[in-house]
Amino acid sequence: MISVLRTALVALGLVVSIQATAAQQQDNDTREIERVMQVFHEAVAGHDGATLESLFLPGAHLVNVLDDERFAAAKAKVADAERVKIGAAHDFAQFVSTSKASLNPVHSNVRVTTDGWVAPVYFDFVFNIDGMPQNAGSETWQLVHGGKDWKIASISYSSHLPGHEDAPR
Repeated sequence: MISVLRTALVALGLVVSIQATAAQQQDNDTREIERVMQVFHEAVAGHDGATLESLFLPGAHLVNVLDDERFAAAKAKVADAERVKIGAAHDFAQFVSTSKASLNPVHSNVRVTTDGWVAPVYFDFVFNIDGMPQNAGSETWQLVHGGKDWKIASISYSSHLPGHEDAPR
């Protein structure tokens, strides 16, 4: 009976230890992902397209979904405008590098979920240019860990006029 109890206590201790280690690793991963977000912000604000591009997997895309108001404005300019625009991370990095304007993406309500290999990150954003909000919405990053560090596989975001973030679909 004592050996059964001892075995059960050892097994329980092992389970608790494994759970604590997993929780610690998840905390470490979350901090690393938050660091990627901070480097992203600094690269955009500092017009450092090379650093920005290094945060992405090669060939990564940005997917922009226009709300009704933005879509109507796009169609008024170009009759066959699309609601969903797909762009390359490389092109965004080029824009950041060549822009003369002050750029400041602001992220809030950040939620990170990870199993250590993949991580969706969801947050609200406002993209400021020369101190003025130009674009706002919700954004999600899909990150992957290839064994060395976290990389952004894709970014998808909605586009609202600033102040219209809560507009219904």
